[in-house]
Amino acid sequence: MTIELADVFNRFADSYLSRHGASVLPSHRRAIVDIRNCRTEELGGHLYCCNHCGEEVFAYHSCKNRHCPKCHGEQTGKWLEQRQNEMLPTQYFHITVTIPKELREIFRSNQKVCYSLLMSVTGKSLLQLAKQVKHVGGILGILAVLHTWTRDLLYHPHLHCLVTGGGISEDGRDWVPAKHAYLLPYQPLAQLIRGKLMDALRRELPHVSLPKTVWDKEWVIHCTPWGKGEKAILDYLARYAFRIAINNSRLVSMDETTVTFRFRKRDTGEMKTRTLSGEEFIRRFLQHVLPQGFHKIRYFGLWHPTNREKLERVRLRLLLDETCEPEQGGDVSGSQITHPKITVHEGAPCQTCSTGALVLVKTIRRRKARDP
Repeated sequence: MTIELADVFNRFADSYLSRHGASVLPSHRRAIVDIRNCRTEELGGHLYCCNHCGEEVFAYHSCKNRHCPKCHGEQTGKWLEQRQNEMLPTQYFHITVTIPKELREIFRSNQKVCYSLLMSVTGKSLLQLAKQVKHVGGILGILAVLHTWTRDLLYHPHLHCLVTGGGISEDGRDWVPAKHAYLLPYQPLAQLIRGKLMDALRRELPHVSLPKTVWDKEWVIHCTPWGKGEKAILDYLARYAFRIAINNSRLVSMDETTVTFRFRKRDTGEMKTRTLSGEEFIRRFLQHVLPQGFHKIRYFGLWHPTNREKLERVRLRLLLDETCEPEQGGDVSGSQITHPKITVHEGAPCQTCSTGALVLVKTIRRRKARDP
C-alpha cells in the first residue's frame, strides 16, 4: 500500500494537536492544514469527463506550501528555468557550514534570527576571505541554501553554499580564477564564521546565554569541487535548493500507531528503515518547517540582485573566453527533483481509453478555510 505524508497527518495530526495545543506554531499548523488538503476537494478544482468513454477525472488544486512533497517538485522545475541567465561557465565549489550541537537549541528557539544570521555571516565571511589576493582577489558568486535536518529527520541546521571558482575584480574589469584547488582555506574560514556569528548572536540575542565552549572548538566546514558550467549548477540546484525534509517516496508503511520510513546512512551509504510513533514522526517533520516569510535561499556577491549588471558582464566575458567553454545541456534527470507535466486540462487525451479527450464539466469551489 502506497502512503503519503498527507495520510500520516490525516491519521495522527489531530491527536498531536490535542496533546501539544497552544505550543504548536502557526507555521506548523499551516503546514498541517495545507498538506492534508493538497489536491483534495477542500482546495477546489475542476471535474473533467472523457467525450468518448465517459470517464470522470477530478483535478484538484495544489496547496503550494513549500514543505508539501506534492508541490515542491513542480515549483523547483519552474524556478530552475528562471535561473538560466544567472549561470556562469566556470568551476564551482560546494561549501557546507554546520552549526555545532551546543548551539542547536538556541537556534531552534530563535529560528528566524539565528537562521538569518548564519546565512548572512557565512556569505560575508566567504566574500571577505576571497577578496584577499592570496586566495582569489575578487568578488565571488554565492548561493546559500538552509537545511535543518539529517536523513532520519533529526534537527541539524547547516548551510549548503554553491560558490563560483573565482570572482570578478574590484574594478569589475577582469575575471579572477581561484588560485587553489580548495578555493579557500578551511581553518581561517571556520574561524571567521565562528567569530562573526558570535558577535552577531550577542548583539541580536543579548538575553540568551551562549555556551562558552562552542567558541573554542573547531567548527565543521567542508569544501569540495562541484564541477564546471551549466550542468554543475543545475545539478546542485536540483539536489539542494528545494529539497524538503522527507518525500512521499521514502515512506514505507503506517499502522494504527507508527510510521516507518527509509533513509540512507551518510557514512556507509546503506539504506535503513526507522519506525517512529505517529506523533514523534510529525514532531520531527514539523521542526523543519521554516518560519513564515523566511527565505531559505539567499544570494551574495555576484549573485546578489544589486550586482546584476556585473553578473551579465562577467557571464558574457566568460562565454567568449575560449579557455572556459560552458558545458552543453543542463540535464537534471539524475537528481531527485522532478518536474511533473500537467496532463489534466481541457482537450487533454483520456488516460483510460486513449481515444477521447477531456471536456470540462464543472468548477469545484474551494471550501472555507478551517483550522486543524
